[in-house]
Amino acid sequence: MSTPGCLAASPGRDPCAVPTEKLTTPVREQRQSVLILAILSTLMAFASISTDLYLPALPAMGRALHAGAGTIELTISGYLIGFSVGQLFWGPIADRFGRRPPVAVGLLLFIIGSAGCALSSDAAALIAWRGVQAVGACASVVLARAMVRDLYEGAHAARMMSTLITVMAVAPLVGPSLGGWILRLASWRAIFWTLVGVGLLTLASLLLLPETLRPEHRSRESLGTAFGRYVELLRHGPLLAYAGAGGFFYGGVYAYIAGTPFAFISYYRVSPQMYGALFAAGILGIMLTNQINGRLVASVGSDRLLRFGACSAALSTLWLVIAAWTGWGALAGLVIPLFVFVSANGFIVANSITGALGVFPRRSGAVSALVGAMQYGSGILGSALVGLFADGTPRPMAWVIAAFGIGSLVCVHFLPNTPPVAARVSQGQTP
Repeated sequence: MSTPGCLAASPGRDPCAVPTEKLTTPVREQRQSVLILAILSTLMAFASISTDLYLPALPAMGRALHAGAGTIELTISGYLIGFSVGQLFWGPIADRFGRRPPVAVGLLLFIIGSAGCALSSDAAALIAWRGVQAVGACASVVLARAMVRDLYEGAHAARMMSTLITVMAVAPLVGPSLGGWILRLASWRAIFWTLVGVGLLTLASLLLLPETLRPEHRSRESLGTAFGRYVELLRHGPLLAYAGAGGFFYGGVYAYIAGTPFAFISYYRVSPQMYGALFAAGILGIMLTNQINGRLVASVGSDRLLRFGACSAALSTLWLVIAAWTGWGALAGLVIPLFVFVSANGFIVANSITGALGVFPRRSGAVSALVGAMQYGSGILGSALVGLFADGTPRPMAWVIAAFGIGSLVCVHFLPNTPPVAARVSQGQTP
């Protein structure tokens, strides 16, 4: 395992490369690990904060732009299209040129896209600028995952991924509530100007982030060849099982994100501020299960925890469908099973990503990009289906979430019974 850090430059040495030798003191190592953890958490949070902050404003945006609920929900789908497709480009680029330069370019695109959203005068323009915003944001997320794989392996990588997800969960925890208060004090456009400021601050923080991919570990393939190897990855069954488990779950999560503002605010008449509180409860569940996952992964195993999470998610969606169809429990009948469903994130996401990255450890940028594209591609479908079948009730949302929850459960039955390649390599076996 390489120790994160940035040493003083010496002849022929990249001053921001991760050193192979140990840091001189445990205190210094701990401080640099905390710094890198904080920056990586911020980068990974862009996926959630870009959407969660403006969720309470969706109904208000629809009124201001004279667009229906289904049209406004497409701002989520437009974002996911850019986020999904963009990752496929950033992964091979980062494997060839390192992690930091693509992240910087991505943050600039995020800033431009956020400003475009704030200045949009109709729903079509807003959807398009959300796509630009997403292409930039996804660079931060996909490369933060690859950086974790650069620095850690096996159960340690799974623990770090759980820690990152727990820390970054602060963004969606406070995002809807903060968005609700911004909406109360100003217009929905102020929410996107806030995102411009977040992008600028994160761009400045890159000065403190060391390069985690050493030159000797970078790909020597041409970008054309690297892009073509996605086909090879897609033919690998274990990789598809891990990616599918997380991907189907993400489809359900984004159906939840697209559907709950209208189910809670429009159908059950809760305030935007109360919606933020209900949304935050789910994030607390995610944080809790990620902490549990981090503590158990070394003793129980990431695959077993992944299977448990998928089973829990699928069972909760059956409860959700019954409650949405019959009206049983009213608002609580939706909130409780949705809480169980999103809380399964802690067992599904970190373990599915770590498992997929372990299959091809030397191509972590491309694998991370492919996994992310599949996850958010599924999210595109989930959010779009909720908008397509919107009928003013929570029923379409419930059916869509249930379909994706069951899909995730099916995928975990195809997980390999052998350790991922990274584990076998660490034991001296040839992949």
